[in-house]
Amino acid sequence: MSASPTPTTHPRDVLLGAQAGAIVLPVCDHYSGVEARMRKSLALQAEMAEEFGACVFDVTLDCEDGAPVGGEAEHAQLVTELALAAAPGMRVGVRVHPVDHAAFEADIATIAGRAGSRLSHLMVPKVESVADVAKAAAALDAAGAAQLPLHVLIESPLAVHHAFDIAAHPRVQSLSFGLMDFVSAHAGAIPADGMGVAGQFSHPLVVRAKLEIASAAHAHGKVPSHCVVTEFSNALALRAAAKRAADAFGYTRMWSIHPSQIRPILEAFAPDEGQIDLATRIVDAAIRQNWAPVSIDGALHDRASYRHFWQVLERAHATGRPLPTEAQAWFNTPNH
Repeated sequence: MSASPTPTTHPRDVLLGAQAGAIVLPVCDHYSGVEARMRKSLALQAEMAEEFGACVFDVTLDCEDGAPVGGEAEHAQLVTELALAAAPGMRVGVRVHPVDHAAFEADIATIAGRAGSRLSHLMVPKVESVADVAKAAAALDAAGAAQLPLHVLIESPLAVHHAFDIAAHPRVQSLSFGLMDFVSAHAGAIPADGMGVAGQFSHPLVVRAKLEIASAAHAHGKVPSHCVVTEFSNALALRAAAKRAADAFGYTRMWSIHPSQIRPILEAFAPDEGQIDLATRIVDAAIRQNWAPVSIDGALHDRASYRHFWQVLERAHATGRPLPTEAQAWFNTPNH
């Protein structure tokens, strides 16, 4: 394939609209809340960024489950210092306490007030409605972090019901599914195995919640983030769950709670070499035809399929996969 002409308009500007995945995030979001594990997570993030040539997973430092009761202020100070000390170019977020928790406002004032410009996102747990999002956004604005995106955790039947309204809020960048709290919110009506790697893909109420959240996110061009797999020592189960979340449930991102889960998640969400090569051929041909329809291998392609294959390349880049020269050039374009 000869070199592509330099497009006058970048593929991302031509192809991505309100409902087309304009937000691109790493496919893995790794959580840790204990100091030693947070430090190890940040070190691993920097090591893997050097290995892959890109920051391939987020680190979210956890206040909600990481802070000891009565030690919330000290923990907020700790995660702030860790975020400020992270390697340049690394994506670091923080999960604060819920908006109705006594420590919420102090979390925001300390963390966003001091490290807001350094953070990639702020995760707000137990969001029930768009009013909770508005409260979090107002707190960030008051702390001088109006630019900081919000990620929200959907953890109850009521929150699932409100997922489309929550996803529509302009500050929301990603919706995550909180499996454990969702199951426990049903007062025993969902068996405990609904929290397991098998039950979470088979119980009808859990499946419905996952699909609603993914659909709400995609409807507003936001990123759906899949829940945890607690059986972190079972690598095969983790890989199968990640692949199913990506291929059958429409998720484009997934939580990790143990370093051993990061690489399997990257592999499950990454396109394979054949998909990458085909996507490069199609987008390259589209550019050469100034985005008019083209025929590739006997199949007609236009902007609808161009959008799909461009997003394949976006995902390949986000997971650190090698790209053909033509495709790599599109990601080296300034401001893209």
